[in-house]
Amino acid sequence: MTPAFTFGDEVRVTRAIRNDGTMPGFARGQLLVRRGSTGFVREWGLFLQDQIIYQIHFLDADLVVGCRGQELIPANQPWNAGMLQFGDLVTTLHSLSVNGVVAVRAGETGQIEATDQGDDGNSYTVTFSGRWFQVPASALRLAEEFA
Repeated sequence: MTPAFTFGDEVRVTRAIRNDGTMPGFARGQLLVRRGSTGFVREWGLFLQDQIIYQIHFLDADLVVGCRGQELIPANQPWNAGMLQFGDLVTTLHSLSVNGVVAVRAGETGQIEATDQGDDGNSYTVTFSGRWFQVPASALRLAEEFA
């Protein structure tokens, strides 16, 4: 087994990293690192003799997290997926209409149900008041950024 990354390499996580119960001070399932975030490899080791686990220091959050190789890509590799992810609360920047009738007003909050929709990962499936909509990324912002 040969590691794909080494000390000092800058890497990007391709999926949200949540606490699996091994991070003290964080609730199980709590989001630790958003997908698309970059960090630096501190070291690596083996888990159960068949998985390489990389210790990644995410400078923005000043957090060190263990990541599997399949969750990482080189930071300089193109990253096309949007930053929104499943479960995020989002706010619309524009009204959304169905057959010319406004179904969601600008400023309403919904929740991401699916990501990476479309050819370029540029739209999301979002629920607003129990209804599902396919919404372009350009029409959404994280609710916490909008407040």
